[in-house]
Formats: sequence, structure tokens, C-alpha cells
Amino acid sequence: MTRFTAIIPARGGSRGLPRKNVLPLAGKPLIGWTIDAARSATHIDRVIVTTDDDEIASVARQHGADVPFRRPAHLASDEASTFDVVAHVIETLAVTDPIAMIALLQPTSPLRSAADIDAAASLFDERDASAVVSVTPFTHPLHWLRGIDANGELQTIGTSEVSRRQDAAPLYQLNGAIYLQSAASLLRERTFVPPHAVAYVMPAERSVDIDTLIDFQLAELLMKERRAA
Repeated sequence: MTRFTAIIPARGGSRGLPRKNVLPLAGKPLIGWTIDAARSATHIDRVIVTTDDDEIASVARQHGADVPFRRPAHLASDEASTFDVVAHVIETLAVTDPIAMIALLQPTSPLRSAADIDAAASLFDERDASAVVSVTPFTHPLHWLRGIDANGELQTIGTSEVSRRQDAAPLYQLNGAIYLQSAASLLRERTFVPPHAVAYVMPAERSVDIDTLIDFQLAELLMKERRAA
């Protein structure tokens, strides 16, 4: 059974929803849901939070995560990529505590469960995959997409037409919840979706990715419904 080090990136700044990583969601700080899911997953042997923010670091430690260092300011800007942030964790710990396998778990996916993490990790082993990436069904055919030009007129994107939605081939979109890969592969490929990555499909109700207040409110509603069930 492959075991992974969970890396949870959580910077203090956020344009869409200020301080979202520590906002209370159904009675728990947002980041707490991801830490707790990771700690409950049998395929995760360590949970690391990388942050530039003292409050986030404190909350992360309260939920049992390791915060081995403070993230440098240049990796906490809007321009910093998630790849650079995770690579920094791998490279910083390379000598003292090397990481072989990573599970990138973004805190903005609080409805992802420990069972999802374990199922994705089992798929990684079963398929001997280069990576496993979580996705959710894309509910509309691509030919419904339109651009708008400088005159405000609709522009067709692509040429394929399907008369009915149910006749379109099924499509999937990344949901941002789970990325599993070896550290060596990530540093070599410089992407969380390398060639031959295998999809782990999650339902829409566990695929909410929080960026705005509306996303947060939807996640809270779904979380409360889950608890009531």
C-alpha cells in the first residue's frame, strides 16, 4: 500500500473571499475539514500545511497538522503557482525529512472525505498510475460554450454540434480536491496532471471548490445536510 505525505497549501491572502482558510464552516475552520480528512485516511502518513500566516499555522497545529516552516513571502503572492509552493516543501525537507509520495489536498475542497483520499490512493496502486487526479462530471456539452466579441456578439467556440445534452459524450473537469503523485515525478514533469494520469471521479456534492462567498455558502449547506443524514 502506497502511503503519501499530504501537503495542504494555505496562504493568508485571498481576493475572492478574505481569510477563507480560517473562516468557520459548519462549526470548524475551513482548513480543519481537509486536515481532519487527511489524518483519517489510512494512506496518509503525515500532514503538512504550508502557510505564510500565523493564524492559519496555529489552527493547522490545533487540528494535528505539521507546520515545519513559514512559507516565504514570494510564494504567498497571487502570482505564485501551486507547483512552486509544493516544490518548495519537497526541496526544503529533502535533506532532513525527504518526501517520496505527495497528496496535494487543497483546503478549498472541504467536502472531500477520507474515503475519497483512500479510494484515490487505492486506484493509484491498482493502476500503477503516473498520478491520480480527482474530477467531477462536466454537466454541459462543449458546444454550449460561447465567446463574446468586442461588439457584444456571441462567438461559437469549436465546430461540434450536439442537438441534445444527453447525446453528448461525457466530459469531466478537475475539481481541485485530490492530486496524487510521486515527488520525483512532480519535480520532473512540473505539473500535477502528467501524461497518463488516471481520473478519480467524485460527485458534484463533494466537489465544491471554494473561491467566493456563494461557494462557501453552498459548501456549508451541503455540509449541514451531510451531518443531518
